[in-house]
Amino acid sequence: MPQTADAPDAVAVRTWCSLALDALGREREAIDAINVYPVADGDTGTNLYLTVESAAAAVEAVFAAHETGTSVPTTADAVRAMAHGALIGARGNSGTILAQLLRGMAGVLAESAGPDRLALALERAAASAREAVAHPVEGTVLTVAAEAAAAARRTQPGASAGAVARAAYEGARTALEATPGQLAVLGRAGVVDAGGRGLVAVLGALVQAVSGRAPERPYEAPAPAAAFLAGADAGDCPAEAGPEGGPAFEVIYLLEARDEAVERLRTRLDGLGDSLVVVGGDGLWNVHVHVDDAGAAVEAGVEAGRPYRIRITHFAADRLHARPEPAQRAVVVVVPGDGLAGLCAQAGATTVLARPGEPPASGELVDAIRRAHAREVVLLPNDGELRHTAAAAAEQARTEGVRVALIPTRAAVQGIAALAVHEPDRSFDEDVVAMTAAAGATRYAELAVAERQSWTMAGICQAGDILGLIDGDVAVIGEDVPGTARKVLDRMLAAGGELVTLVLGEDVPDTLADALEEHVREGYLAVDTTVYRGGHQCAPLLIGVE
Repeated sequence: MPQTADAPDAVAVRTWCSLALDALGREREAIDAINVYPVADGDTGTNLYLTVESAAAAVEAVFAAHETGTSVPTTADAVRAMAHGALIGARGNSGTILAQLLRGMAGVLAESAGPDRLALALERAAASAREAVAHPVEGTVLTVAAEAAAAARRTQPGASAGAVARAAYEGARTALEATPGQLAVLGRAGVVDAGGRGLVAVLGALVQAVSGRAPERPYEAPAPAAAFLAGADAGDCPAEAGPEGGPAFEVIYLLEARDEAVERLRTRLDGLGDSLVVVGGDGLWNVHVHVDDAGAAVEAGVEAGRPYRIRITHFAADRLHARPEPAQRAVVVVVPGDGLAGLCAQAGATTVLARPGEPPASGELVDAIRRAHAREVVLLPNDGELRHTAAAAAEQARTEGVRVALIPTRAAVQGIAALAVHEPDRSFDEDVVAMTAAAGATRYAELAVAERQSWTMAGICQAGDILGLIDGDVAVIGEDVPGTARKVLDRMLAAGGELVTLVLGEDVPDTLADALEEHVREGYLAVDTTVYRGGHQCAPLLIGVE
């Protein structure tokens, strides 16, 4: 039944998410192919799809909670779930902006129904998305959203949701077709803005959800210009193009922080890089920025609040000059702290952050493999508990044509050892063998604080004791971190070793590393020590011995 209410209800919101996901699924590759401003990452369609996928899953969860009863969720419940799902699942600049558009709409649609609610929602969405972008540029998805809202506002007062949605869709189409004339890089490539095209697909789904009929004029994209097919500027972000070469990393994370801290964060990140978009509110934010210093971007988040789900992607050096072909080989690594995420990203790896008690799902690993944009991928899970999850992700990526080798690393220090010998210029099999050998030759240990009294292989521990785990088993029970660390090192080095790797947690002082280095130097000749900072969420101390 076509809907003729003033605004979508919960069922229409659910239908919209489902239809938008289907539409972006069909258009994903085509949108990726025209990703032309300003970074050559070729993933706008994929990012939009993953963002809507998260929004749709959140809405389904709300409906599932009502399955035992006869009622359906309220409109407010549905739109808030949609906005929250999009926020926590947003990918890339395009997905982050779409999340803010949906959040802006939800803020209006969650209020009491009345005339012109959908038109007002679209207007609020366009305004809030523009405010979230540090340096808006015309000819991008921001322009398309603004024109869609303007067209919706021009409908007759009291118009049905279907009529408003159709007007917004037609306004967006018209604006999208004009983008090559507004942004020079689009004109040179002969393509429309990729993010804007994705928004047109989402609005087309809205038309069908609230009226029961698909748009009368489905959007048909013109073929890219021959110059673009041969190689042109690429990217997807509605922000000022950076200097030649541009920032080296894309940094994205969710952030729990207060509004005033976020304002300071915006200023800090704007000085570090470009393509800055910060969306969200009510204590939860999604932060996206392109920078040369990924560690500084994450540290800025730590100063503002609590960042998590940190994703750092290394851009190809020539991304502003040629449409990127997939790299021959990449490494995807799971890390337990933001400091190690920055370290691995600096080495060229694509990282997935594992939060304590919240290991990444296979979908997150598949997403990271896709972001690596390579024909061959080496996957380092760095946790024995992730072996099945990593295997499932590798199998899924193989069905998409990516050659994946899973090295069963059980700890971050094993992953560091494997990454240290990675050489993309040698054959894939030789590289995997060398990385596997380096990981296998690295014994690993971790210091942890006992949460309760329990039996261990080293005896009974009490709550608050310091546990030294070697190769996953409790081997030492101590009263303090320095003493326990020395005992663990002595046990590990009794079997020999050439290199000790120490990874310090966020609150561990540098003096501990100095003391342990001296302990190794005095007691074990010809053994070198390397020290890294694990950062937020890392264990107090990780130890590797090669």
